[in-house]
Amino acid sequence: MISLDAYRAQWFGNIRPDLLSGLVVALALIPEAIAFSLIAGVDPKVGLYASFSIAVLTAIAGGRPGMISAATAATAVLMVTLVRDHGLQYLLAATVLAGLIQIAAGLLRLGFVMRYVSKSVMTGFVNALAILIFMAQLPELDPTRVSWTTYAMVAAGLAIIYLFPRITRAVPSPLVTIIVLTALTLIFQWDVRTVGDMGELPDTLPMFLLPEVPLTWETLGIILPYSIAVAVVGLLESLMTQNLVDELTDTRTDRNQECIGQGIANTATGFIGGMAGCAMIGQSMINVKSGGRGRLSSFTAGTVLLILVVFLGEWVAKIPMPALVAIMIMVSVGTFSWSSIRNLRTHPRSSSVVMLATVATVVWTHNLAIGVLVGVLLSGIFFAAKIAQLFRVTSTISPDGRERVYRVEGQMFYGSVEDFMAAFDFGEALERVVIDVSAAHIWDISSVQALDMAVLKFRRDGAEVEIVGMNKASETIVDRLAVHDKPGAGDALMAH
Repeated sequence: MISLDAYRAQWFGNIRPDLLSGLVVALALIPEAIAFSLIAGVDPKVGLYASFSIAVLTAIAGGRPGMISAATAATAVLMVTLVRDHGLQYLLAATVLAGLIQIAAGLLRLGFVMRYVSKSVMTGFVNALAILIFMAQLPELDPTRVSWTTYAMVAAGLAIIYLFPRITRAVPSPLVTIIVLTALTLIFQWDVRTVGDMGELPDTLPMFLLPEVPLTWETLGIILPYSIAVAVVGLLESLMTQNLVDELTDTRTDRNQECIGQGIANTATGFIGGMAGCAMIGQSMINVKSGGRGRLSSFTAGTVLLILVVFLGEWVAKIPMPALVAIMIMVSVGTFSWSSIRNLRTHPRSSSVVMLATVATVVWTHNLAIGVLVGVLLSGIFFAAKIAQLFRVTSTISPDGRERVYRVEGQMFYGSVEDFMAAFDFGEALERVVIDVSAAHIWDISSVQALDMAVLKFRRDGAEVEIVGMNKASETIVDRLAVHDKPGAGDALMAH
């Protein structure tokens, strides 16, 4: 638990830079919150309310000061099918449940699982996210629905986004894109789709409300898969962003507290009409590079965002959709790890397969959680195969041919037991067998059972068997699970 003095310092130890960086982030959050709402298929106010609520609440309860959390594409893409099939109220219920799952993950101290997500899986994760963000823009670029003006505006928007920073970085280029394209649309009365065409913007402060869904097992069955996916993906992206900000600021923060903070934010957001969210890599980088380090920066970003959309909602509704499409294409291009394409030639083949499998699974299923799971499983399989290759058993026989010493080297686990058993010649007539495991480590029940099998087979043929050199850790698991020195060991061989 963090001390009160340390918590106070996280709020007021960097006031001026936090306030300024929070203002910059709030301006940059508006277009992305609206765009992410449109990805999920809901009114822009759903994403705007969510971004306000999540940013403020994670500032209070999160574990990583200076990290920006809000409505994101990573969680929005998971809700598309739920919104299409069941509507907004089920999205709100799923958001509440996802938050509760995240709180439980934090209380169970599951933040440590991030250490088992390999770099290849993380790269596949961000690449797949980038592809899904781009694919979500395609309906707004459908030539049967839009005119050539839309394409010209998207191109102009991308030019502003990438060229304006060469002039100044004081104002986010996505915000400049929105202002310029909106002004041109109003001046020339171009016939393009606007944010107002997508749904009603908020004109009041958010209010507490219960999701209007039946409290039945059927409802739980509908929302639970989405909630689990959102909770897992949200925590994965949040913890990855937390690691990145930790490295940039040379600090270490509490992963489990971040899980709890994200869960509290999502649970509360579902009760004020907002969608689920998580940490944002792009906005967090903007905040850190603008000087934001404390909780006040995230709190400022969320509060200013709400003030802008509630009191300036009439102007926000006039934002042309091509401006948001350009911003999301920029987000997609910036999110994709282009170096991973070049690295396919130089990285180990197993790492490349893991990355590509993660991307392919996510794009095929539109579910980031499934893709990450596939990537983690493949990483485990490849790691086990690599470790198994480092395992070997050699033997020497005494001059009189009565005793053979088997020397086991490497890691004994389920992936190496086949090679372990194949190394023994059980048909050889011996009086004594020594199994030297001083250069080996026994890890699991599969390797213990293989050791049992070898000892019992030799004893069945009349040989005396001795196991030597076992380290303390291996000895602990063998003493607990092995049966070769226990009564009825011969019957155990038949059971094997």
